[in-house]
Amino acid sequence: MQFISRRKKLIANHQAELYGHCLQFYGQPPLENISLSEFETFAVERLKLLKTVENLGVSYVKISEQYTKKLEVEIKNLNFPYRTEADDGKSQSGPSEYEKRRKDHISHFILRLAYCQTEDLRRWFIQQEVDLFRYRFSDLPAKYKSEFLHRNNLQYDTIGADEKKSLVDKLVNSSYAVSGITVEDQDFYRVPFQDALDLVRTRKVYLKAGYAYIPHQEIVSIVLNDFRTRLSKALALTARSLPAVQSDERLQPLLNHLSHAYVGQDYSIQKSVGKISLEQIDGLAAKSYPLCMRQLHQALRENHHLRHGGRMQYGLYLKGIGLTLDQALQFWRSEFVKGKVDADKFDKAYAYSVRHMFGKEGKRTDYTPYSCMKVILSNPPSQGDHHGCPFRHSDPELLKQKLQAYKVSPTGISQILELVKGMHFQLACQKYFELTHNVEDAGFSLSHPNQYFIESQKLLGGGKEIKREADPPQRGQDPPQKGQENSSPRGAAVTGETPAQQPVQDVAEMTEDLDSFFQDA
Repeated sequence: MQFISRRKKLIANHQAELYGHCLQFYGQPPLENISLSEFETFAVERLKLLKTVENLGVSYVKISEQYTKKLEVEIKNLNFPYRTEADDGKSQSGPSEYEKRRKDHISHFILRLAYCQTEDLRRWFIQQEVDLFRYRFSDLPAKYKSEFLHRNNLQYDTIGADEKKSLVDKLVNSSYAVSGITVEDQDFYRVPFQDALDLVRTRKVYLKAGYAYIPHQEIVSIVLNDFRTRLSKALALTARSLPAVQSDERLQPLLNHLSHAYVGQDYSIQKSVGKISLEQIDGLAAKSYPLCMRQLHQALRENHHLRHGGRMQYGLYLKGIGLTLDQALQFWRSEFVKGKVDADKFDKAYAYSVRHMFGKEGKRTDYTPYSCMKVILSNPPSQGDHHGCPFRHSDPELLKQKLQAYKVSPTGISQILELVKGMHFQLACQKYFELTHNVEDAGFSLSHPNQYFIESQKLLGGGKEIKREADPPQRGQDPPQKGQENSSPRGAAVTGETPAQQPVQDVAEMTEDLDSFFQDA
């Protein structure tokens, strides 16, 4: 009994320390026991919140007025911590602040277990958590931001009054949100420039001798880099611990369901397979391709070759819009033969990878066309490459020339470049869609190149959509990483009603209406 009492006291002290602030880095895992029902509820509601963050992020400029208002409403509706509400007991309107912070903490760690399993899942989870953290940190009053930095030992050197006075003109000219009047009234932090690359890239800070001088209101960028790094490392460590979790037949089916739900369609299976002829591709590229795929198609036609990154990005996209394996082999062979590759060399060196994309070689995995997030965040192009996102990876002047060549109006080009400057790459692509299709509002939130193609075809075809398979959409997989195996979840083969199956059924019932929820976000 004494040991139990001591453990309860330890947990209480641990929680008081963790939940002393409405925001945290999630550095310490929860120690308490929770029911399976609470486990499921917390997981589903945080997944709702992260999906809302994703949808808003591709519909509005992040931290814009519309973005913040909608996200604020969702955070309140789902009872997650918001700003610095009172934490002294339960309010009349709902759960106490302590309970909200506890839910925030535990739900984050539950989804870590679900989303650490593959590179694609980790990338999605990190991006949404970072965007959520950005909003919550930016929304804090200045004194609570300072308190957060202090609690997490984030010691950034502020420059002295004399140095600030000597640099006042340069600080004003380099920081668009700073004027000569406000320089004296706010702190400036001097940090190594590599810790502030986002601010350096967008030319928002003054650089001197390898250091960036950051005004207080921009410190969020530094904190976000720290948060992203910590979370990335934590997910890698969590993945190593998965075998212990997979041995629990109550949890593994639930985590598997969560990780395969609501991270976007994979666009790998369509009823239109075989209905697109090779002769149509040039016309479709001009009318219905997003800029990333139009760029790849043009490079292939001009050079009769693409490097591996381009072949993977464009090949899976073509699979997604409806090419069969035979058509894909014919397409790539005919183009490569026009260059320096004869038919025999193509069959020996390149045909295997085309068959591999369609799950006919290797582990026979049905690989997924790349989403916008994957194109933007992974495998940046180097010299001689043509893959990647033109809005993210192209020099602004080259991007401007490309848009001019595609007959985008000067006003439209300025709007796109302004979004690119703010690093709103998916919004820039959505604006490109609107300008090239002559519509004021695209009517959808762009998250996938194949989604762009389908929406374009619907619009150009008078509302007729390319039909899909009747099978329920399954989330496809990215090519497996080294040492990673594809396996079915434990308990999946069990027949009859068993306790091991119950979590899957429960969470399926809880999430079956989420599709409409996400569409309305």
